[in-house]
Amino acid sequence: MFSKRSIRRRFLFQLIVASAALVILFSSFLYLFIKQSIYDEKQAELIGYAENISSYKSLLSATQQNSADTLMGLNVELITLNQSDERIDFYETQHKDKTTTLTLIYPFDFEHSSYLKISRDITPTKRLLRKIMNSIYLINAVGFVVIILYAIAFSKMLIAPISALTRRLANMNEHLIRPIKVEQLPDEFEPLGETLNRLMGRIQNFVKYQKELFIGAAHELKTPLAVIKLKNQVTLIKKRTPEEYIEAIKITNQSVDEMNKIVADILNIGRQEGAQLEIPVQVDIIQILQKWEGDFKLLAHSENKKLITCFEPDAFSAILQVTLLNQILQNFLQNALKFTPEGKTIVFQSYLNEIGIVIEVIDEGCGIDESVDLFAPFKRQGNKSGVGLGLFLAKSASEAIGATITLTNRDDGIDGTVARLVLPSKLCCILPQR
Repeated sequence: MFSKRSIRRRFLFQLIVASAALVILFSSFLYLFIKQSIYDEKQAELIGYAENISSYKSLLSATQQNSADTLMGLNVELITLNQSDERIDFYETQHKDKTTTLTLIYPFDFEHSSYLKISRDITPTKRLLRKIMNSIYLINAVGFVVIILYAIAFSKMLIAPISALTRRLANMNEHLIRPIKVEQLPDEFEPLGETLNRLMGRIQNFVKYQKELFIGAAHELKTPLAVIKLKNQVTLIKKRTPEEYIEAIKITNQSVDEMNKIVADILNIGRQEGAQLEIPVQVDIIQILQKWEGDFKLLAHSENKKLITCFEPDAFSAILQVTLLNQILQNFLQNALKFTPEGKTIVFQSYLNEIGIVIEVIDEGCGIDESVDLFAPFKRQGNKSGVGLGLFLAKSASEAIGATITLTNRDDGIDGTVARLVLPSKLCCILPQR
């Protein structure tokens, strides 16, 4: 019915074994308690008779104080035993006629080594105990069947949310993805539902951007190809001077260069997907930021721009793919340098918030249109040259390392853009101050 790797099979087996053991132990203790209570009562009765006889030192006087019904079934004898102490002994005897008697040896006259031997037929009591035992066996058998049925129903109830999630996911494809209603799941499955929703969100973005990438790549490549074809057709209509041929070839080369840029960025997407398969390593985020500070300060100075840095805390450890983080930082800084006019300032900083560490690059450029999804492929902002795949690559890289990336306008009254990367602290920890 279930495979050996089935959790439900292991759960059923453990629940049935544990429940059966509990029922058997409880039934055994109950039977032993009932049996001991009945035997204690019978022994107390025999001791009471013996004490009564012993106190009168005469069986005849004792019988005058007790009714005939009380002494019915008793067999009283006076025997002599060579014992050094006054012990009270009980023993049970099974006779050939399948009757059972309980016998008491009670001291009567210790000086003359005489003892009372009082016997009582307890066959009805033994039958009663046997009926009780049979009833317990029957109850255990019925209880065991009930336990099996309960375990099957209970295990089915426990895996019902997983089965529902499985059916829901099995009916989905990349074109029809609906989030899971987490509020309808049991509390224990809410984290799983939230994780699946985040995963489906990433899949939706991936499918959306992949479609846009293919469409955009075809469109971007089609335009320079059309320019090349049209220019060549115009050039071949009539004979031209060498200078005119040279000019046509230059325009063709420019179109080829534009196509090469597009192809190079598409190859970078493939390289980034390979970088996502790299083994994450533990690094100091602040050291990486300081490295990029050194590189881009020189570039900013060469373009008559100023790069201001402020990194907090002194150290911050994270486990991630360094290549992907570098792609994000490089895109942030390159865009800031590209759109910031000469003589203006770029701020490169990091600080802690309630989520983790925040890395920001703030420029004084023209700002952005926040109604446009600039992270989609081939989306451009401003009048600067570029293919429009940089932010798309940065977005993919941030999702791969579990970070959040945003692009907003400055809110301090100055034109410009704030590129922000947030690394959650659950993947990171602050190192001791150097």
